[in-house]
Amino acid sequence: MPIPTRAYAHVRLTVTDIERSRTFYDDVFGLPVAFELPPDADEATKKQLSFLYGGVIYALGSSLLGLRPVSDTAFHEDTTGLDHVSFALDSRDQMDEAVAHLDTLGVAHQGVKDIGVGYILEFRDPDNIALELFAPKP
Repeated sequence: MPIPTRAYAHVRLTVTDIERSRTFYDDVFGLPVAFELPPDADEATKKQLSFLYGGVIYALGSSLLGLRPVSDTAFHEDTTGLDHVSFALDSRDQMDEAVAHLDTLGVAHQGVKDIGVGYILEFRDPDNIALELFAPKP
């Protein structure tokens, strides 16, 4: 019998520089922080939140997106593992607003592409992790 999954619980990306990555994800997505180690954390709290590895976990709807700062190599989607992460938008209008936002931040992208069933916008984070926005056609 197949496992009855209904959604992703979370995705965690391994990054090389947590401050650089946090700045990028904060600026691009502005997601609320679900979990992070407070700077004044006591030993019990540090132990309880050790699963963060010094990173951060953002709330993304009913899912979570984490950044884990333990990598020392750059990402490439042609290696085994992650190809890209795609974030859902509701409309082409939101896609166009995302283009303007990325342009304001100086984040390089490939422009909106019509893929038949919807639109995608591809760009990369500071570790070269391939990110995508997807909006369905009405």
